[in-house]
Amino acid sequence: MAARLPSWAWVTGLTAGATAAVVALALQANQAPQPTAAVARPGASASATPHATVSPKAPAAPALPDASGEGRRIVYSVAGKRVWLVDATGKPVRTFTVWPGTVDPQPGRYSVTLRTQSLKGSDGVEIEHVMYFTKVSGVNVAFSNALDGSSPPPANGQKRGGIRLHKEDGAALWSFGDQGTKVAVVN
Repeated sequence: MAARLPSWAWVTGLTAGATAAVVALALQANQAPQPTAAVARPGASASATPHATVSPKAPAAPALPDASGEGRRIVYSVAGKRVWLVDATGKPVRTFTVWPGTVDPQPGRYSVTLRTQSLKGSDGVEIEHVMYFTKVSGVNVAFSNALDGSSPPPANGQKRGGIRLHKEDGAALWSFGDQGTKVAVVN
């Protein structure tokens, strides 16, 4: 005949089992990916990493410039070294900093005139997502990103119209803007 366990032994066993289950579930939950919000960080100066996600305590990205037009468009601030992608309702859907070339377009309204998937830039770097929108003194001005994600080297006095983007921003701009998409350049 089997010996009967006292009731306290049953309670102790059940409590230990429940505790082990809770610990196992907590460990699994701790290893699961946590959702994060990706928002472009403000920054007026170009750096080796022109954009990043923002922590909850970081300030919001700069507001869309007032005199940047209406409707769906790409807005480029020469002084702010920043681009905004604006939807048809006039709401910015993405913003990021850029590395401008040595030739700046004049403030005004333009449109994307040509898109080229990839080529070698005038600085010798392989680039992609090239979107031309104007010419200044014979120099083409276009958005692009380096295939390897690098920032452009110093121009050494050469005239360069490339506005270089971080790789992820270049892909977002390429998806956003087709030939004919409006480009507003502001100071």
